[in-house]
Amino acid sequence: MTMQFGTFAFTTLLGSVLAISGMQGKAEGQAAAQPPEQAAQPQNPDETEEEKEKKKKKKQLQEQQQQQQQQQAQEERKKQQQVSKERQQQQQPQQQTQLQEQQKQQEQQLQQQRQQQLRQLQQKRVSQQEQQERIRKQEQQLALYRKNIALREELAERDTQILRQQKRIQHLRFQEQYEERLRAQRAQLNQARYDYDNDPFYYTAPNHRYRRDGRYYQTNQYGIKKLEQAVQAGYNEGFKAGRADREDRWRYDYRSAFAYQDANYGYDGRYVAQDEYNHYFREGFQRGYDDSYYGRQKYGRKNDSGGINDEWLIAGAVVAAIIGYELLTD
Repeated sequence: MTMQFGTFAFTTLLGSVLAISGMQGKAEGQAAAQPPEQAAQPQNPDETEEEKEKKKKKKQLQEQQQQQQQQQAQEERKKQQQVSKERQQQQQPQQQTQLQEQQKQQEQQLQQQRQQQLRQLQQKRVSQQEQQERIRKQEQQLALYRKNIALREELAERDTQILRQQKRIQHLRFQEQYEERLRAQRAQLNQARYDYDNDPFYYTAPNHRYRRDGRYYQTNQYGIKKLEQAVQAGYNEGFKAGRADREDRWRYDYRSAFAYQDANYGYDGRYVAQDEYNHYFREGFQRGYDDSYYGRQKYGRKNDSGGINDEWLIAGAVVAAIIGYELLTD
C-alpha cells in the first residue's frame, strides 16, 4: 500500500513538471513570433569612414538628380508656354484679317441701309427765307474760320519749338507735314468761288438728327456727311500722330498734339460750325492715336483701295456710333 501511494505521488509530480515545461515553451514560442518593437535598422558601430562617405555621396547624388528633374520640368513648361505664345502670334494676323473683313461688311451694310432709307425719304425743301438764312450763317462761320488761322499758326510755331527741345523727331516731322496740308487747304479755300444757291445743303430740309453732349441736333444728309468726314480726317491724322510718338518712345499723350488741338484739317467752313467739326475730328483722332500707339487696328484699317499710301480709314460702324444719328421719318 505504501509502495502504490509513492508511485502515484511520483507520477503526479512528473506530470506537473511536464505541464509547466510545456507552458514555458509555448510562451517562448509566442514571444519569438512577435516582431521587434523598433523596425529601424541598427547602426553598425564598426562602419568605416569610407562607407560613411559613400553613403553621403549617394545622398548628394540623389538630391542632384531630383534638382535636374525639377529643372527639366521647368524647361518643359517654358517650352510649352513659348509654343503657346507662338501659336497666339500666328493666330493674330488671321484674327486681324477677319476683323478687317467684318469691318468692310459692316460698312457695306451700313451704306446700303442708308441709301435705301434716303430713297424712301421724300426730300423736302426749306423756304426761300430759310435758305438765305443758312447762307448768311455760313458766310459768318467761314469769316470766323479765316480770322482764327493766324492764331493757329502761332500755336503751331510754339509747339514746334517744344518738340525740338524734347527731341521728338518723328512727331516734329508729322506736325510739319500736317501744317503743310493745312496751308494747302487754306490756299484752296481762299481761291474758291462758291455757288450757295445751287448747293442742295442750303435748301434741303433736316431729315436726320444726332446727339451730342446730351442734346439732339437736326441736319440733312449733307450735314451728316460732313460730320463723318470730320471723324474720318481725325482718325487718319491721329493714327499718324500715335505712330510718331511710339517711334519716338514718347508717353501716351494725344491731347498735346498740335493736330488734336487744331482739329481743322478737312474743314472748309461749310455745312457745320467750326467747333462742331473740331469736336468730331477729335473723336476720330483719339481712336486713331489709340490704334497706332498700341499697334492694333481696333477702330479702323489701312486704306488698301489705292490712292494715298499712308491713309487710314475708320470703320463706318464706329463713325455711326460716334455721331449717333438717326433718320427722321416724320
